[in-house]
Amino acid sequence: MLVDKETCSQVRDELLECVGDVAFPCVGAKSALARGTLKVLVCHSITSAWDDVRIHSELLEWAYAYRADPTGLRSLAVAFEGPSHLTEERFEAAMWERIQSLADKDDWRGQPYDERVSADPMDMHFSLSFGGEAFFVVGLHPNASRPARRFPRPTLVFNLHDQFERLRDEGRYERMREKIIERDVELAGHPNPMLSRHGEASEARQYSGRVVGDDWECPFRDPRAA
Repeated sequence: MLVDKETCSQVRDELLECVGDVAFPCVGAKSALARGTLKVLVCHSITSAWDDVRIHSELLEWAYAYRADPTGLRSLAVAFEGPSHLTEERFEAAMWERIQSLADKDDWRGQPYDERVSADPMDMHFSLSFGGEAFFVVGLHPNASRPARRFPRPTLVFNLHDQFERLRDEGRYERMREKIIERDVELAGHPNPMLSRHGEASEARQYSGRVVGDDWECPFRDPRAA
């Protein structure tokens, strides 16, 4: 079931309009949009595995292209037609179902896990790995409690971990992070309680945007974690 061209165009325009909105806090995404390195892949449903092979192929190409040219910020946004009625809990469950399926395909296709990060989702150095490159995910959907995570469609934004390590090495990461936090507080009225730096707590807790407690357990298990 392919998404028709008219719907693809509509979904893509909705996402780009949200990122381009003056109130949207993520300056990294805005930079990618301005540079033309924010790619939008429109898929059918976040609760369906229908597009998982296509998504994984895009992630492989994204990883390979980054290694060939690691300059600038880039993001791959996978925007789904729907469903639009998911609660935060149901969106989180669907998000991890898609991520699990993608990780299984990465293993099936013989891709190595990025050795710079951990495959254990409860480890403070955890990141996902596709095509040998570490990724983290930002989940967006219509019913998110954080205004910055509200998008018209369920969306998973895949970001390369290494590009932020490069910013850190260049001394540019902390200032960008401060700007994002400042803009997020202006939008929501209070800081995001789930926000932490890589290496302080597992980033898996932040993917869906839902506030989770200390007893939260990640449902994801990478087949290469052993």
